Amino acid sequence: MSRPVQITFDAHDPKALSTFWRDVLGYVHPGPPGVDLPADADPLAAWDEFLAGIGVPPEQRNTRSAIEDPEGNGPRLFFQQVPEDKIAKNRVHLDVRAAPGLQGDERMVALEEECARLVALGATRVRRFEPAPPMEAGFIVMTDPEGNEFCLD
Repeated sequence: MSRPVQITFDAHDPKALSTFWRDVLGYVHPGPPGVDLPADADPLAAWDEFLAGIGVPPEQRNTRSAIEDPEGNGPRLFFQQVPEDKIAKNRVHLDVRAAPGLQGDERMVALEEECARLVALGATRVRRFEPAPPMEAGFIVMTDPEGNEFCLD
């Protein structure tokens, strides 16, 4: 039997990091429990109102955040506030599938276009790896705004 998985990020600013990954992946912030949000509502504003309503002080309202795949296929991503900085390379990272099925120059052009979009969102480009068939199709290593490594694949 398979089990669903949630991926958890330690973060200084859970709201900002979850917003970055929401925009990278096309995910959404879910609304608060028991709150029916209109289609055009801002779920983050709804969370602030919800947390204020249950007495959570303002300085504690950015201690966690989450995003979900609106189609229900991908894993939920959870972001929790921690005081310490990231100090070493990730032992696990995400591969963002930006060019599935593409090869050679066409693949690398698609990866470069996505890289430019993500840099505009706050990512940092680290290194490009060229295709080396048959073992390597080519990819770009990047970091998110808090320094977590990921690959455009």
